[in-house]
Amino acid sequence: MMASWSYLNALIEQDLAFDPEREMAQTIEASAAKFRTSFSSLKSEIGKVIVGHEGVVQDVLICLFAGGHVLLEGVPGLGKTMLVSTLSQTLHLRFSRIQFTPDLMPADIIGTNVVVENERGQKFVEFQKGPLFANIILADEINRATPKTQSALLEAMQERSVTVGGVRHDLEAPFFVLATQNPIEMEGTYPLPEAQLDRFFFKLKIQYPKMGEAMEILRRTTQREMPQAGHVLDAQGVRELSLILRDIPVATHVQEYALKVLYGTHPTSPHATEMTKRFVKYGASPRGAQAMVLAGKALAILDNRFNVSEHDIRQAALPSLRHRIILNFEGEAEGMDTDAIINDVIRHIQAGKQ
Repeated sequence: MMASWSYLNALIEQDLAFDPEREMAQTIEASAAKFRTSFSSLKSEIGKVIVGHEGVVQDVLICLFAGGHVLLEGVPGLGKTMLVSTLSQTLHLRFSRIQFTPDLMPADIIGTNVVVENERGQKFVEFQKGPLFANIILADEINRATPKTQSALLEAMQERSVTVGGVRHDLEAPFFVLATQNPIEMEGTYPLPEAQLDRFFFKLKIQYPKMGEAMEILRRTTQREMPQAGHVLDAQGVRELSLILRDIPVATHVQEYALKVLYGTHPTSPHATEMTKRFVKYGASPRGAQAMVLAGKALAILDNRFNVSEHDIRQAALPSLRHRIILNFEGEAEGMDTDAIINDVIRHIQAGKQ
């Protein structure tokens, strides 16, 4: 009988010692550590091939785990395509490259129904998948294609599916589009429609390398053997890290701060600045706020924190919003950069808090 009471007391003590909040915190901490380790490994492997562009590499990986798509803009020869192909080497996923040209048709990337004949001579219609059916898609020079072909990516990027002949075909997860484009001012380019731009999680600008970085690029690319990146994650690993990212909590006041930044880009909003009212026709969509918050979660984890701060929102604001703001005629005529408008909004909000 005494042994039974001792066992019962031990169970009661165990139950009293159990703290659900502490257990949850420990789980989040362990998951965040796993996220940081995998993220660091990916950056390290990519760094074996890509020289510089550390910020761009980090932002591309954030988009990957946030479940978004990336638009990379820069003049030819800055390593945009190399960055995407290197990322595909580090991930054990199916990779497909689509070179966009003016004569490319939607069926060339989605696929089409064709008539085939079996061994018995019977003919039937079969759907042949296009290069869009992969996990990582490199849409190279996307603004070289006509708007009709560009719009073929809309359903795929948003719905993770395509429809051909009235039949829906689901795309395998994860599905990650990295599109490169040349600056709009270059000859032979077609600006992306606003609806498609809004589907991109981030728009990243690729800058010229510094002199030291250019020297290292020359050294690596003029030898007999080119450096190669190794595999780090597979599809299941990417999905697990994506779930970890979404488990990070966001306080209400941080969400409100993200919305203030968002509405600061709307000329009719009370939060609009004088620059916004003068140069902006349409402000960023709600997807911009979603991008800032999800990117803020990733930045918090990478900074060894388990809550998103306003600083994280500010850090994510430019790539999240720059492609979602539509300038008016005066803004276009003045050559206004949307980055300047976003920075002005952030300064205005910060000044109001002082």
